[in-house]
Amino acid sequence: MDILRFLTAGSVDDGKSTLIGRLLYDSKSIMVDQLEAIERSTKNKEEGRVDLALLTDGLRAEREQGITIDVAYKYFSTPKRKFIIADTPGHIQYTRNMVTGASNSDLAIILIDARHGVVEQTRRHSIIVSLLNLPHVVVAVNKMDLVHYSQDKYNDIVIDYSQVAASLGLKNVTYIPISALNGDNIVEKSTSMPWYDGGSLLSVLETVEVSEDINLTEGRFPVQYVIRPQTEELPDYRGYAGKIISGIYRKGDKVVVQPSGIESTISAVELGGKEVEEAFAPQSVVLHLADDVDISRGDMIVKQDAPVQVAQEFEVVLCWMSNTPLVPRNRYLLQINSRNVRCVVKELEYKLNVNTLEKELSPVSAGLNDVVKATIKTASPIAFDTYQKLRANGGAILIDETSNVTVGACMITTQASEKPFWPEI
Repeated sequence: MDILRFLTAGSVDDGKSTLIGRLLYDSKSIMVDQLEAIERSTKNKEEGRVDLALLTDGLRAEREQGITIDVAYKYFSTPKRKFIIADTPGHIQYTRNMVTGASNSDLAIILIDARHGVVEQTRRHSIIVSLLNLPHVVVAVNKMDLVHYSQDKYNDIVIDYSQVAASLGLKNVTYIPISALNGDNIVEKSTSMPWYDGGSLLSVLETVEVSEDINLTEGRFPVQYVIRPQTEELPDYRGYAGKIISGIYRKGDKVVVQPSGIESTISAVELGGKEVEEAFAPQSVVLHLADDVDISRGDMIVKQDAPVQVAQEFEVVLCWMSNTPLVPRNRYLLQINSRNVRCVVKELEYKLNVNTLEKELSPVSAGLNDVVKATIKTASPIAFDTYQKLRANGGAILIDETSNVTVGACMITTQASEKPFWPEI
C-alpha cells in the first residue's frame, strides 16, 4: 500500500485535533488501552462524551491549556492506504510548526469553523500551503451541527474560500461539510446533510492520487553513502547508496555528477541487494558507475538529459524559526538533501505579510515566524532545482553553526542572477 502524508491546519478551536481523533476512532485505529485512558481523562466533563482531541494533544501543557502547541504525528491505516497525519497548531506564534508539518505533506486539510467562515488564520495557512506547493487541498467546513447543517452557510464559505484559492493558485481543492464532534462525513456519509453529494473525508483521503505527484522526468539521486567493502570477495566494489528523489535510473544511462560536472555511465543498479534493470523514485538503491569517479556524500548523480542548476548564490523564500533574529551577513550551515555547506545570508529583499501579501522592502532583520525573500551565498556550489519545479530538490534548511539547531526553512526560487520568481497574487 502507498502512504499519504497530510496535515490539518486552521484557526484556534476549529477542531483539528478532534477531527483526527474522530478519524482514528471511527476507523477503529485506537488501541483499547488508549481509549480507556482517554475515557478516564474526560469522564468528569459536563458533556459526558469522550474528548477525542486528547489522542493528539499529547504534551502536558497542551492537555492543561486545551490547545495544540507542537506538531503531533499520528499513524493509521485502512485496507486501501496507510496514513501519516500532522496535527499542526492554530495559534499565530506557532506558524513555524505548521511549516514543519507541511514540508513533508502531500495534502492539507484546512478546517473552517462554519460559524465564523474564512478568517485571518485561514488565509495565513492557505498562503503557507501555497508557498510550500502542496499538490492537494481539502477544505473541511467543520461544526456544521452548530449552524443546523445549513446548506446556504456552507455554500457561502465555499464561495469565499474559492476566491482565496484562486488568488493563491491552489490546485485540486475539495470541499466537504463535516462535524468532527458527531462524526458527520468523516468516515461515513452523513444523513444530516442529504444536499451534499460528495464523499466522506476518509473516502477522499483513500482515493486521492499521490503517485501522479512523483516526478519521473528529472533524474535526481543525492548520494548518502559510498560503499567500499574492500573484502576478499569484493575487492573492487564501489557503490553509491541513496534514495532516488525523482526520475528513473536504468543501466546504461548517461549521468553527470554534480557539482563537479564529471560525466559517466550507470553500469549497474542494485535494489534490495539484487541487480535490477531500472529503479525509480522514491526507491532507495545503490548505483554503480562505469568510471572511477571521485564521489562523496552530498554529491548528486543527475541524468544527463535532465540538467540541474548548479550555483553558489541563489534566492530563497525563507520562514524564520528562531527566537534569535535573522540579520544580513549572518553565517549558517545550509543543508539540502544530503549536502551540508557553510553559507551567508547576503541580504533580505523583503518581508512578506502573510495575511495581506504586502511586501516590506529591505527589512533590517527577520523575527520568529517571519517569511522573507533572501539571497544566500554558499562556500561551495550546490545542485538544486527551484521549489516550484521540484519540491524534493528545492527545499533546504539553515542550521545554527554553534547550537546545531534548525533556524530557517528555505524554498529556493531562482539563481540570484536570474529574474526572481514570485506569483503575482
